[in-house]
Amino acid sequence: MVHSGRGLEYFSRPRPLSYITMTQSSSPPSINKNIKRSPLFERFGPWIGFLPFFAFIVFFVIVPSTNLFIGAFQDTKGNFTFENIQVMFNPYVLKSYGISLQVSLITSLAGGIFGFFIAYAITIGKTPKWMRNILMTFSGLAANFGGVPLAFAFIATIGHTGFITAFLRNICYTSPAHQQYCPFDIYEAGFNLYSVLGLTLAYLYFQFPLMVLTITPALEGLKKEWREASDNLGATGWQYWWYVGLPVLWPSILGAMILLFSSAFGAFATAQALTGGSIYLVTILIGQQIRGDVLNNPNEGYALALGMVVIMSVCIVGYTILQRQTVKWLKS
Repeated sequence: MVHSGRGLEYFSRPRPLSYITMTQSSSPPSINKNIKRSPLFERFGPWIGFLPFFAFIVFFVIVPSTNLFIGAFQDTKGNFTFENIQVMFNPYVLKSYGISLQVSLITSLAGGIFGFFIAYAITIGKTPKWMRNILMTFSGLAANFGGVPLAFAFIATIGHTGFITAFLRNICYTSPAHQQYCPFDIYEAGFNLYSVLGLTLAYLYFQFPLMVLTITPALEGLKKEWREASDNLGATGWQYWWYVGLPVLWPSILGAMILLFSSAFGAFATAQALTGGSIYLVTILIGQQIRGDVLNNPNEGYALALGMVVIMSVCIVGYTILQRQTVKWLKS
């Protein structure tokens, strides 16, 4: 064993104060927390995270909208004209707007009512927690399930050769006159998936889940004190909802239905894939004008899209006003 020549007494001897001070001073210096930042960074630093959002808005909202607005007042040679706006009064264009508004209104009302009762069941009702989790997860998925996959799903289930259609068609009975009777054949009863009714059913698949996601926070914002106060005053459940619950939720319900209306009014891929353009929606008409496979006047398509932008802008303004009213009620 090799010794360094220093005994144990070397390490046990007391050290002078200067040695201790020198040892302590050799520790790393503390970090200065009062580092001065440039005034430019202090002013614009918090906005750096918004740059991707602003870039998305500029390139995918502002620039296309500006191009659409300019193109609506130009002819094919780039000259200024009002002829594209006059096409809005064409009977076929008015019919396409009417069908689009009809489908949007029906699906927003039906989806809003159905979605409200489902949201009520999972928030205020006695629905088990596991059922609430399943319904909320399904709503999140179904609200974003649209386009070609949704159209194919409906064709594969309740189309002419869909498996549900085939199952119902095979449920037949023999009448006393020895004639086969199939009462559950939906197409014999007059149903047609490739009609306005079929398109409405397809839209409802993503409309009512969107209503569930939108109205659930408003239902959860109802204060228990309001219900307890009404119970203490002798009010029934119907009286509570008529005089307290619905007046508070009414702006949220209308705002959610406006959101559903906008979602259905701007839908294109589902209707195109399901009906092949046989239903004259305004979105399909715009696609035909811009693509040029049937019609060929992009500027008229821009004018039709400008009309849609006006309608959607009214919906957005109404939704914003109603949401502010809802926040005011729930914070009171």
